[in-house]
Amino acid sequence: MAMNKLILEETQIATQIHFIRGEQVMLDFDLATLYGVETKVLKQTVKRNIIRFPEDFMFELTSNEWSNLRSQIVTSSWGGIRYQPFAFTEQGVAMLSGILKSERAVEVNIAIMRTFVQLRKLMSSNKELSKKINDMEKNYDEKFQIIFDAIKRLIGEENKPRKLIGFNK
Repeated sequence: MAMNKLILEETQIATQIHFIRGEQVMLDFDLATLYGVETKVLKQTVKRNIIRFPEDFMFELTSNEWSNLRSQIVTSSWGGIRYQPFAFTEQGVAMLSGILKSERAVEVNIAIMRTFVQLRKLMSSNKELSKKINDMEKNYDEKFQIIFDAIKRLIGEENKPRKLIGFNK
């Protein structure tokens, strides 16, 4: 796989990582696309090797979780997916490379692992930034309180779930 294509995939991978049940996960159909296999084949391979995928590595979305996520990622409500997708944690994705035996699977897994690491660093830096702002706030008088409050609101808004736009049933 060409290096520039791998870098392109790394940027696409970040958009395919979702937060579900407090975990960073990737969905089976996104992984199947990255690995260059059909979702059905990926799921069958996982089911044949289910002992390698405990619940902290992979879980099936509930219909409610899938409905909420589908509205966020704007997939069609007709056709397409008939069953709730599997969600794979970072460890589950790593386990996939052991059962999907191809050069592409290894290269894609490396790109995915790098993306998970970058997301962890980004989340950690936000925590560090919050701590620094709190420390600065203690050292400055109340004239800057308005500025600190605004910065805290901005940081907090990044972590809040976004409101859905459009009709909700």
